[in-house]
Amino acid sequence: MTKADMIEKISEKVNSLTARETEIIVNSIFDSIKDALARGDKVEIRGFGSFRLRDRRMRVGRNPKTGVQVNVPAKKVPFFKAGKELKEFVDS
Repeated sequence: MTKADMIEKISEKVNSLTARETEIIVNSIFDSIKDALARGDKVEIRGFGSFRLRDRRMRVGRNPKTGVQVNVPAKKVPFFKAGKELKEFVDS
């Protein structure tokens, strides 16, 4: 499902919202999640899951074309952990 599909489904279910209004709401939700993660905060949506940052250590990688070793710097990556209700729903 793409973001456009999500916007279309939500605007079909909620008749009082236009597609444009739904798009603004969906974009606001995603922007809020991105902003919180950029600040280093954890985002928890009960029954769905949580988003947080994980630290990746510096490591030595390899250039696949030349085989030369390259230092890959440490970085933070977003991580999603599904909630209990979502896991049970998907599993059934």
